[in-house]
Amino acid sequence: MSILKIVNLGQKVNSRWLWRNVCFSLHSGESLGLVGATGTGKSILLRAIAHLDLPLEGEIIYQHKNIQWWDIPLYRSQVIYLHQRSVMFEGTVEDNLKYIYRLNIHKQRHYDASKITQWLDLFERPLSFLGQSASNLSGGESQIVALIRALQLEPMILLLDECTASLDSKSTEQVERAIALWQQENPQRACIWTSHDHHQIDRVTEKQLIIDHQTPSDF
Repeated sequence: MSILKIVNLGQKVNSRWLWRNVCFSLHSGESLGLVGATGTGKSILLRAIAHLDLPLEGEIIYQHKNIQWWDIPLYRSQVIYLHQRSVMFEGTVEDNLKYIYRLNIHKQRHYDASKITQWLDLFERPLSFLGQSASNLSGGESQIVALIRALQLEPMILLLDECTASLDSKSTEQVERAIALWQQENPQRACIWTSHDHHQIDRVTEKQLIIDHQTPSDF
């Protein structure tokens, strides 16, 4: 069953079409890889799907409803974009994990310390990691915190934009396992990956969509 449908999406950079007539469906339980050379706009496509950079033409349909009819904060809580350079707020790691519950869309939800502990165990981080200053995190540690921050919200779709770019092989394996576990918890969940490591794309996705300056294939 399709959870997300992209219909004739197009985006320009200055006067040049970056891509146009992009069409594909993301089904429940799927992991899709976006493949293409640097500069073909894979990140821009993910940001368009996340409703961060609006496309110039086309439709984004989530759960059988056009995105224009969705409450956008609600949509963004269910379709979460993770960039390789994750934004960290002032304070500790735990402050960063708790911060999102101050947003109106999440005020009815509560920080679950036991669930966070489970994620920390998977990443082999001690509880003391929660007290570490976010400003002192390495790029890889920030990526891990950003992923945990997203996973705790139990989204339906993750848009993973080079989400392991700053990680060593062990941490990369942990991230891939965490995302696999997140999908196993709910068979409706799906994700889209970009990665410069084609071996990773082959490892974590079942199908790939080639993004270039021509019209990608529909599937």
